[in-house]
Amino acid sequence: MADRLERIAEDIKREVSSIIAREVKDPRLGMISITDVNVSRDLSWAKIYYSQLGSDEERERTLEGLNRARGFIRTELSRRLKIRHTPEIIFEFDPSLEQGAKMDALLRTLQSSRGDDGGHE
Repeated sequence: MADRLERIAEDIKREVSSIIAREVKDPRLGMISITDVNVSRDLSWAKIYYSQLGSDEERERTLEGLNRARGFIRTELSRRLKIRHTPEIIFEFDPSLEQGAKMDALLRTLQSSRGDDGGHE
């Protein structure tokens, strides 16, 4: 059962990425990545995690665009996936990409500051 849910989650992730990139024509949806999908055991809902670099305001606009396109995305999913019931879609922001970028910048700052002092401690 868990394998089937994982497979369905991967299929949803792949298809939603494709639908957003190629078929949703909403200017609010800029550069976003679908990072993960969690599906309920009974397939009644799918939480779709997305990430995006940008301001809080840009993120809000993106979420508005995703929620506006939710019905279209779900209809497209039902056409593409071979499952009896297409789950309700819930979009949720995934901050891990942004946190990773901040961590990377912090590590680079630490490296450059260590290099600037000539290695004297």
